[in-house]
Amino acid sequence: MRVAIKRLPEGVGLELPAYMTEGAAGADVCAAVRDELTLLPGARALIPAGFSLAVPAGYEMQVRPRSGLALRAGVTLLNTPGTIDSDYRGPVGVVLVNFGTEPYTVRRGDRIAQLVLAPVARALYDETQELETTARSVGGFGSTGG
Repeated sequence: MRVAIKRLPEGVGLELPAYMTEGAAGADVCAAVRDELTLLPGARALIPAGFSLAVPAGYEMQVRPRSGLALRAGVTLLNTPGTIDSDYRGPVGVVLVNFGTEPYTVRRGDRIAQLVLAPVARALYDETQELETTARSVGGFGSTGG
């Protein structure tokens, strides 16, 4: 599947999203910050990626965290997975949050997230007075013992 990508001025000189291994599902995204940005514990920031995308109709581009960054530094994405809709053409940004105990510095070119292209199924919502019952029924948060 081909996805058109437009490099923005802040992305000049950076790698475009790329798969790091043959079996990788996500393409790594680099930080397009001009200067270093330090996230204190508990802080969040919108980090520019330096490009825009044209996601094909019938798909979304999911923006997901990088597991190594989360494990090593406690840094992850605040809204995960984030969605880039097929009709959005603006700059891609990544909302990083530092859940770690130490400040984390984002440097230009750091790999901060990954993109996963995924098909979208659109639902038709039919209003009804009753829903079919199940064994679980209305049991929610933690009701299955997990």
